[in-house]
Amino acid sequence: MRKPETIAKSLITRFNVAVAVKMTMLFGSIWCVYAFFVFSLVPVIVPQWQNTLLYISNCIQLVALPALMVGSAVLSQGADQRASEDHAALLEILSDVREELADLKDKTAGIARDTTEALERPAVTDVSISDQTIVLGDKSDGGEN
Repeated sequence: MRKPETIAKSLITRFNVAVAVKMTMLFGSIWCVYAFFVFSLVPVIVPQWQNTLLYISNCIQLVALPALMVGSAVLSQGADQRASEDHAALLEILSDVREELADLKDKTAGIARDTTEALERPAVTDVSISDQTIVLGDKSDGGEN
């Protein structure tokens, strides 16, 4: 059984990771771009709020930057793990391909050897059918069958 401290750390870690990922997804959305665009236009409409909005924007930056960095790191861990798994799978496929290639090389070498041996055999002039031997004459000495 796990200790209560370990369970608490695990819960806190999972909560922190979830918040960082959610903030990264939120700040990475187009809706956030629209919201900040509207936020940046407020001083044009209400100039006396400029100092307050500047303070708020600085606070947002101070919170958002570390959150985005943590969220990016968490999201990249998943990508790194997938890349590692893909690498292992590709190495296994490469090993299989190398085995198949070696097998094909052996087979083609055997076929080439058999073909060479067949081409180097002398031409058969005696044909045996059951217990009788028929001698075929050579066309060069003008003999008939």
